[in-house]
Amino acid sequence: MDTPAELGNFLRSRRARLQPADVGLVSYGGQRRVPGLRREELAQLAGVSVAYYTRLEQGQSGNASDGVLDALARALRLTPDEHAHLRNLARPGRAARRPATRPATARAATRQLIAAMGAVPALVLDARYDVLAWNPLGHALLAGHLDAGAPERPAERPNTQRLLFLDPHVRELYPDWEFEARRAVSSLRLAAGEHPDDRQLAELIGELTMKSPEFAALWSRHPVRGCTSGVKVFHHPLVGPLELAFQMLRLPDSGGQGVLAFSAEPDSASDAGLRLLAGSVATAPSASPAAGASPADRISGPAPARGGGRPAR
Repeated sequence: MDTPAELGNFLRSRRARLQPADVGLVSYGGQRRVPGLRREELAQLAGVSVAYYTRLEQGQSGNASDGVLDALARALRLTPDEHAHLRNLARPGRAARRPATRPATARAATRQLIAAMGAVPALVLDARYDVLAWNPLGHALLAGHLDAGAPERPAERPNTQRLLFLDPHVRELYPDWEFEARRAVSSLRLAAGEHPDDRQLAELIGELTMKSPEFAALWSRHPVRGCTSGVKVFHHPLVGPLELAFQMLRLPDSGGQGVLAFSAEPDSASDAGLRLLAGSVATAPSASPAAGASPADRISGPAPARGGGRPAR
């Protein structure tokens, strides 16, 4: 990722969303050449020289102090996540770096943990949102049309961001897909700032930018937000509507891995639907169906043959 360029783009996007009146400055009218605050206005608010701020926005100053970055964050009214992102972009040498190593794997203890969570959909994700492991209910909830063993093969690992934007089956899971897309891009922006040297993460962003106009449009707005908890609304092809709380539990000393788990309000319709899905998983055939099968086929198996012909589709 071109971190200096990203820093400039991020600062310009945040200047553009503020008007002088928003920050207590007097606007004397007339035609403004740029949307939002001018560089000199932001520099005044942050207490730095215009020349210094210009160098920073152009990526020519890689040693900005905490005081300067904190002042800019206050002037731009950044959220805590945006403030952390600004620090990562302004000083990429201090951001977490991912060395070039063999493909990541989930620890045995982590796999054991999610396997024990039989009634809870759970996945192990790395920092770029590759699925390193999932339990049967997590697989059935999010990607039942994919081979359950795909996370074990690095070249075929599902990526939750790629699935959301490029897989029509996953897209149909979300009644409010646009909201999920915004949330996903916000999280990916934060990850990109935390791991500026991750080549595979940069390749993923490039792929999504090329293949999904919706991703490209959202990415250009520079949203930044860490989405570690909240609620996701699904329309699952097997059990219908589900409203599930989610938590992303970061694992220490794991290079950014985390466990993503879902739960339903006890005795709710979503709780009943989740139990129904768990029951379907428990009775599913042990053999892995073809990767292209629909979610219903993957759990229920193909329909019996009609009149000696091919199995009904």
